[in-house]
Amino acid sequence: MKRLLQAENAALLLAALIAYQMADGSWWLFLVLFLAPDLSMLGYLGGPRVGAWCYNAVHNWSAPVILYLAALAADSALFVHLALILAAHIAMDRALGYGLKHESGFKDTHLG
Repeated sequence: MKRLLQAENAALLLAALIAYQMADGSWWLFLVLFLAPDLSMLGYLGGPRVGAWCYNAVHNWSAPVILYLAALAADSALFVHLALILAAHIAMDRALGYGLKHESGFKDTHLG
């Protein structure tokens, strides 16, 4: 099951990259911001419960969807690009086997 989820997310990563290209996103912006969502790991300085909450708030599929809807409402190409960068980051993480975190510890994820 884990391999299937990783393959699925690899396909989502490819889709996000294609969508980013089609949206005329700046690849410099992409390179600068691609790993920015991992700053949410700083929440672990407050302990595993706070860390898991911070990480999961950024690394779930709701975040890029909400950002994309806000982009549409604001008619903002920049927000579209940010939503696609976040989607690509999440898909890459999941394709590599990283999942949402449990409060028991950083290495305990929903993907096992």
